[in-house]
Amino acid sequence: MNLIRLCLTRILYTTTLSICILGVMAGSANAQILGSAYFVSEAQANNAVIGFPHGAANATFSSPNGAINFTSAPGYTLSQFLLSNPGTIILTGTAGDLSRALDTADGGTMLEFTGQVSVVNGQTFTVNHDDGLQLLIGGLLVVNAPGPTAPVTTTVTYTGPTGTFAFDLVYGECCGAPAVLATSLPLQAAPAVPEPETYAMLLAGLGLMGFVARRRKQRAA
Repeated sequence: MNLIRLCLTRILYTTTLSICILGVMAGSANAQILGSAYFVSEAQANNAVIGFPHGAANATFSSPNGAINFTSAPGYTLSQFLLSNPGTIILTGTAGDLSRALDTADGGTMLEFTGQVSVVNGQTFTVNHDDGLQLLIGGLLVVNAPGPTAPVTTTVTYTGPTGTFAFDLVYGECCGAPAVLATSLPLQAAPAVPEPETYAMLLAGLGLMGFVARRRKQRAA
């Protein structure tokens, strides 16, 4: 009987641990913003549109806490711009690409951000940018300002449905410093909803707990 109790306890522990791991993985995946940087021609950098043609990314990055608030004030290289974000940035790329200026005689830079965002119909937010950008939320083009500009603040009212949706933001830097990209919209997802498999594991764990409790009660009687 002691052996049976030990086996049940181990199964219950493993089930509970698996549920916790699944929850952490789901939350991390949904809260994260992913990004890629591409060095493009000056003409292409002048027209920051979603779906722009490109090859392999020159750098990739992610922001686990979902912040988008970048400026070239600390420096005009790709790494200085991306690391200016006050949130955590995980950055990968060659030393040569990361130290390259965002705009040179050879061309500019296109940045693409993807992730999820929770929005409410009628919500107003701002986007500071230099230069152009497009922002797509759940299939709705929310910001359409792809051309070059001096630093400007664009105020936007979201007119789509309320909920959590995928977003795609493309930003182009051309025409020399400065470079600015910041938004007041909290581009991160609401807490992840557990998958059906997670619920099944939870119910199994609860059932095992009930079984163990009944066995202990019977032995005490």
